[in-house]
Amino acid sequence: MKEFLENAKKAAAVIAHLDGKTKAAVLEKIAENLEKKCSQITDANKIDMQEGKKNSLSSALLDRLFLDKSRVGAMAHSLREIATLKEPVGRVLDGWMNEDNLKIEKVSVPIGVIGVIYESRPNVTSDVAGLCIKSGNVAILKGGKEAKNSNEAIAKVISNTLKELELPQSIVSLVPDSSREAMNQLIKEDKYLDLIIPRGGEGLIRHISENATVPVVKHDKGLCHLFVDADADVAQSEKITLNAKVQRPGVCNAIETLLVHADIAKKFLPQVAKALEREGVELRGCEKTREIISVKEAKESDWDEEYLDMILAIKVVANVDEAIGHINRHGSGHSDAILTKDYANAEKFLNEVDAACCYVNSSTRFTDGGAFGFGAEVGISTNKLHSRGPMGINDLTTYKFKIYGSGQIRN
Repeated sequence: MKEFLENAKKAAAVIAHLDGKTKAAVLEKIAENLEKKCSQITDANKIDMQEGKKNSLSSALLDRLFLDKSRVGAMAHSLREIATLKEPVGRVLDGWMNEDNLKIEKVSVPIGVIGVIYESRPNVTSDVAGLCIKSGNVAILKGGKEAKNSNEAIAKVISNTLKELELPQSIVSLVPDSSREAMNQLIKEDKYLDLIIPRGGEGLIRHISENATVPVVKHDKGLCHLFVDADADVAQSEKITLNAKVQRPGVCNAIETLLVHADIAKKFLPQVAKALEREGVELRGCEKTREIISVKEAKESDWDEEYLDMILAIKVVANVDEAIGHINRHGSGHSDAILTKDYANAEKFLNEVDAACCYVNSSTRFTDGGAFGFGAEVGISTNKLHSRGPMGINDLTTYKFKIYGSGQIRN
């Protein structure tokens, strides 16, 4: 492990000083090689899928794990998008002359060596590699055992491309030891790592947050809410609810709880319940919900559950204040939405809900680096410092101060 991390540290000095044109060319070449090696990647993924089914992974997790030609193509496309983004390193964030006539500039620089610990989705391997290369960082990756073969196949393409371009292969590498003991060692290696980004299950996030000595930016669970206000458009609300829950239920920006204003509940709930049940969604409702539609009883624990599955909890609330209170009490600070025609309620929701992304009259499914125009993201940060929401290339930089003098001394 020590030798592995020392090599990563040495590689950081190389990648940090590559110019934007060179980094873009590296990403283009990795994208090209991913497409060329598509069959090897999908063959490796088939092994992971077989193991996943054998180990009874949920359909949602299997969907996140699955790769085909289209998804490998999307990985390559994402890298090409990242390549075209504005150079994140060397931006002058601020500048001024002080009273001693020193010229001071605040300039963006790479963070250094970034460790990313993640589960299920093998496309994270190429996305994170691309984002780290573009932002001048070294990426140390530790994927979940369920995607072991897929991750290794993708990482091999990246490693071979770096070698082909005569760059250190340690710029992007998988942790050589996939054991829990190795992870526990990694998160304490603050001599070598500058940042740890965990994304995955609640248990993984909590363990790393509580035990790491390396700074951590959490990409915690997505317990997302949709609140249908009293004057919401019923047809539009049904469409948005279905999209937010059903399109991809296994992702962190899908809703887990539907809140419905009491004044619209009798009109809206029977209609949306029928549509959701047609799609195979299991509904669980509060007492007031069950007076209107026939569904399973929602227990108190349901309000804190990230299902990542075709299950939705429903609660009838008296007003926007109760909805906001419920979200701030049970939400994970990820993404929440209000459907309303009331401008005052919309602004109140946007201002008072404590989440990284707050929506008005839209699905929460847009919380995504690509949808936000970042090309991709390392994950969705539920931290408040130093990054929040989709974490793109600019969030993978820090800054330094450059001070230009002309012989000044301090009295």
